[in-house]
Amino acid sequence: MSAPISATPPAPAAGITEPKERPKHRRTATGFGSREIKAVEASIPKPLRERWHKLAATEFKAKEEFQANDIPREVVRHVETTLARSMYNCDELGAYSGAALALRDRLVIAWNKTQQQHTFVDSKRVYYLSLEFLMGRTLDNAMLNVGVKQTARDGLDELGFRIEDVIDQEHDAALGNGGLGRLAACFLDSLATLNYPGWGYGLRYRYGIFKQEIIDGHQVEVPDYWLDFNPWEFPRHDIVVDIMFYGYVRKQIEEDGKTRNIWEGGEVVQAVAYDYPIPGYDTENTNNLRLWSSRPASGEFDFQKFNAGDYESAVREQQRAETISAVLYPNDNIEAGKELRLKQQYFWVSASLHDIIRRFKKTHRPWDQFPDQVAIQLNDTHPTLAIVELQRILIDIEHLSWDTAWGIVIRTFGYTNHTVLPEALEKWSVPLMQHLLPRHMQIIYDINLFFLQSVEKKFPGDRELLAKVSIIEECQPQSIRMAYLAIIGSHKVNGVAELHSDLIKTTIFKDFVTVFGPDKFINVTNGVTPRRWLHQANPKLADLIGEKLGNSDFLKDLTGLEGLLDHMDDKQFQKDWMDIKYANKVRLAKYIKETTQIAVNPASLFDIQVKRIHEYKRQQMNIFGIIHRYLSLKAMRPEQRKKAVSRVSIFGGKAAPGYWMAKTIIRLITAVGDVVNNDKDIGDLLKIIFIEDYNVSKAEMIIPASDISEHISTAGTEASGTSNMKFVLNGGLIIGTVDGANVEIVEQIGDEQAFTFGHLAHSVPELRHQHHFGKPKPVLDKCLKAVFDAIQKGIFGTPELFEPLINSIAEGGDYYLVSDDFQSYIDAQGLVDELYVDKGAWAERSIAAVAKMGFFSSDRTIVEYAEQIWNIEPVPVPRQK
Repeated sequence: MSAPISATPPAPAAGITEPKERPKHRRTATGFGSREIKAVEASIPKPLRERWHKLAATEFKAKEEFQANDIPREVVRHVETTLARSMYNCDELGAYSGAALALRDRLVIAWNKTQQQHTFVDSKRVYYLSLEFLMGRTLDNAMLNVGVKQTARDGLDELGFRIEDVIDQEHDAALGNGGLGRLAACFLDSLATLNYPGWGYGLRYRYGIFKQEIIDGHQVEVPDYWLDFNPWEFPRHDIVVDIMFYGYVRKQIEEDGKTRNIWEGGEVVQAVAYDYPIPGYDTENTNNLRLWSSRPASGEFDFQKFNAGDYESAVREQQRAETISAVLYPNDNIEAGKELRLKQQYFWVSASLHDIIRRFKKTHRPWDQFPDQVAIQLNDTHPTLAIVELQRILIDIEHLSWDTAWGIVIRTFGYTNHTVLPEALEKWSVPLMQHLLPRHMQIIYDINLFFLQSVEKKFPGDRELLAKVSIIEECQPQSIRMAYLAIIGSHKVNGVAELHSDLIKTTIFKDFVTVFGPDKFINVTNGVTPRRWLHQANPKLADLIGEKLGNSDFLKDLTGLEGLLDHMDDKQFQKDWMDIKYANKVRLAKYIKETTQIAVNPASLFDIQVKRIHEYKRQQMNIFGIIHRYLSLKAMRPEQRKKAVSRVSIFGGKAAPGYWMAKTIIRLITAVGDVVNNDKDIGDLLKIIFIEDYNVSKAEMIIPASDISEHISTAGTEASGTSNMKFVLNGGLIIGTVDGANVEIVEQIGDEQAFTFGHLAHSVPELRHQHHFGKPKPVLDKCLKAVFDAIQKGIFGTPELFEPLINSIAEGGDYYLVSDDFQSYIDAQGLVDELYVDKGAWAERSIAAVAKMGFFSSDRTIVEYAEQIWNIEPVPVPRQK
C-alpha cells in the first residue's frame, strides 16, 4: 500500500517581514510549494541571502577549470579528494570519473534552478512513465548539451588524456532494451531542450536486461554490472514510499454511514528514489529522471536469525525485496516470472503516483484541479496500473466519490500504443491480480462494470460489442486486457506513425472507435533527437553541415537541413560528405577487428540491421538473403566475381531470454558467418558480423558507418521504428517494407532515396489465410527453397538446430510472410548493388535524404504531445548573467 499522503501545512499569511533571526524550519522530502518557498526565502535575513548568492557555485565557462595549474581545478580536485588518487595512478577511468563528477557539479546548479523555477511559476507538468529509458552514455551528451565539450577536450588534453579515451570508460546505463526505451530517452532530451516542465519515472535496474555474450554462436545472458560506478545518479534516501502486495480487503462502515474499503495485511516493500539530471541543449533547463529502487521495509538484516545460525534466512527479506528492481523484463515463461513482472509494474507506478500527488498537494489546490496541474503519459501498457492506483488513492484514501475520482483519472492520463500485434498486447490473469493486488482487482471489476453499462446504454442489446470491449477476457483463466484498460482510463490514445495509427483504429481497437468515436485516437509520429544522433554520434558530419548552412541552428530546428539541397550538386561537398562516411566505416572496421578478429574492407558496402531480435522484424529474411548471395557468388566464375559488389552484413541486437526462435535466428547468423568469413574463394566479397551486446554507445558508432540499413518487418507489424530515422539522418539509405515510419520517411525523402519492397499491409490477412487454408497452398519461392536446401545439407553446421526456423516458414503457415516477400527483397538488393557502383549518384541521394529529415526530430514530436495531449507550456529558466 502506498504510504498515506499526509495533509500539508496551511498557506503562509501575506505580508511577511524579515525577522532579526532566521527561524528554524523543516524541509519536506520533495521541497516546498510555491507559496512556502517564497515565505521561507523572505524569512531569511537579506544579508544572509546576499552572502549565500555570492558564494553559490557557478557554471564553468573556461578551460582553466579543467586544468591542474589554475583554480578551481575541478577534475584534479575530484581525482584527489573524491577518488583518493593522484597523478601517479590516475588512468583513463580516473580521468573519466573526475571529469564526470566535475561536470555533474555544474549540472546540479542548473538542475536546482530549474526545479525552483518550475515551483515558482507553478505551471502544469508532464510525467512520462516508461518501463525503459535507454539513456546511453551521459558524459559526452551532457558536455555537448551544455556547450563545454571543447572546454573539456582542452583541459583533459593538458592533463594528458584524450577525451575519446575518457568517454569510452563510461558504461551504458542499462535501463532499457530497444526502441521503446530509446524513444523515451529522446523525449526527455527534447522536453528539456524545449523548456517544458517534465519528469521521467522508471525503475533503477541493478543488472539491466542482461549483458549479451556470444559463446559458440549462441546468445548467453550474463548480469550487466553497470552500477559499479555511476556518478550521474543522486540517491534520495529521504524519499521513500511504502508499497504493499498481497493482503486482503476489509470493509468498514464509517460514521457517515458510507462503506470504506481497507486494504491491509500484506507484504510491504520500500521504494527509494534515485535522480538523474537531464540537461537540455543550449538552455539552462535541466529536467529530472527519477528511478525507483526496491528494498525491504523491515530492514536488510535479521540479527536474530543470524545469531541463531540461520544465515540465509537473515538476508532473505532483502533478497526478496531487491529482486523487484534487479532485472528488466524477467523471463515470464514461468509463473514466478509473471508475478515478478506484475510486481515491478505496480511497485513503479505506485511509487511514482505517490511522488506526483505529494508534489501536487503542496500547491493547496482542490482535487478537481489535479488534471490542470498534472499530465501523465503511459508509454505502452506497462504503466497501465497507474490508472487503477490513482482511482484507489482518490476513493479509498482521499474519499472522493467514484464519479468525481474517475473524471479526474481520465483527464489526467494519455496512452501511447506501440504495437499492432494482438499477441503483443499485455494481459494479466485474474487469479494472479487477485492474489497480488486484491483491491486493484476489485476496482478493475468496477471500472469494467460501469464502462460496459455505458456501452449498453449507448448500444442497447449489442452483446457481441460488450464482449469485444470488456476489460475482462472470458477465457481460462480469465484475463485482464491492459490495453483496453488504458484506453478506457485515458482522454487520448495515440499511435506513433501514420500507418500504425490508422491500423489500430481499423483493427485491434476498432470497437473502441465505435464506442468513443474517432477523436479520442490521434497520431503522433515518433522522432529522434538530433543532438545525440547527429551532433554526438557523427560530429564530423554535423560540423560539415553546419559549415555549409552557416550555423548549427539545425540542431534545434531540424527542418534547417533543407538548405543542403542547394549543395547537392557540389562535387567537393559530395567528396567531403563521402570522406566522412568512409572515415566512420574505418572506425567501425577497426572495432570489428578488435572484438571479433575479423578483418572487413571499409570500401565494401556496409549493410546493417541492428535492433531487437524478433521474427516480425525478420532478421531471418536478411540472413536467408545473405545465404542466397553467398550461393550466387559460389556459383560464379572468378572473372564474374570481380564485378560483384562487396558487402559487409552487420547484425546486432538481443533476443529475449525466453524467446527460443529469436535465439535460433542468432545462431543461424553466427553459423553462416563462420562459414562465409573463412571461405577463401569469397574473400572480401562477403563478410557477416554479429556485434554482441548491442547498445546505445555501439549504435553511435555503427549508425554513422551505414551505407544501407534494413527495416524489413512484415507490413503492418512495426508500429514505427526509430532506428530508420537515425540511419537516414546519418546519410545512410534504407531498404525496407511499407511499414511503420518507413512510410513517412519515404514520403519525406522521396522514393529515389529508399529501396522499398514487399506486400502491403492490406494484403497480409489474405496471404496468411492462403498459407493456412489455401488449396493448393502457396509454392515456396525457388530462391528461398535453395537456401533451405543448403541449410538442410549441413553447409552451415548441424541442420537440426535450424529445422524449427525453416519449418515455421515452409510448413508452419509462414505467419511473417518471409516466403511471400523474399523474391521482392532479393530484387531490391539488386537495385542497391546497381546504385552503389555509381558513387556520385549515391552521394547525391545520401545528401538529399538527410536534407529532408527535418520532420523526424523528437522536438516536433514533443510539441505535438504538448499541444494535443498534455496542454503544457514551456517554462524557460532565466540564463545566468
